[in-house]
Amino acid sequence: MLELKRLSGEALKQYIPELARLRIQVFRDFPYLYDGDYDYEERYLQTYIECPESVIVLALDNGTVVGASTGIPLRYETDDVKAPFLKAGIDVDTVFYCGESVLLSSYRGQGAGVAFFDHREAHARELGGFEYSCFCGVQRPENHPRRPADYVPLDNFWRKRGYEKHPELHTEFSWKELDETEESPKPMTFWMKTL
Repeated sequence: MLELKRLSGEALKQYIPELARLRIQVFRDFPYLYDGDYDYEERYLQTYIECPESVIVLALDNGTVVGASTGIPLRYETDDVKAPFLKAGIDVDTVFYCGESVLLSSYRGQGAGVAFFDHREAHARELGGFEYSCFCGVQRPENHPRRPADYVPLDNFWRKRGYEKHPELHTEFSWKELDETEESPKPMTFWMKTL
């Protein structure tokens, strides 16, 4: 039975090494194929420590972090995350951004993914003032050479949570992929839900 814990700000500090390890491990798989490093992860996660309105939901098994999801008001995100919303005339102050959800594969199918969304949306409602919740996912071609034969996209899971894909809201994130020598841009598409 997984324990779920919702934390914000300074309370996250002690979990940063475990969160960095988890992100590197989970995002190594398709579709992200992320060749991560701890220094980048610690810098990235620092944003959530510094923002008092952020949230990280941890999934723990006997005190060990086996999953996590992040959320933050969109106004605190980077320009490349905010730009598609500004271009579409959507007020970034009305949007809560759900960052990643990562969970070790052996713990999937036990309800943690649903709980991650429920906790982040509850956090956004408690903060108040948000009309929308959103997240983004990487877009990979059907014939990607590293796509596993049994790969099932999460689109149906996200739709069941009430999210709708918005192809007009897109951006690029850069990271170093497996077999790459340096970072390269990857296409990202946003999904939104009315809160």
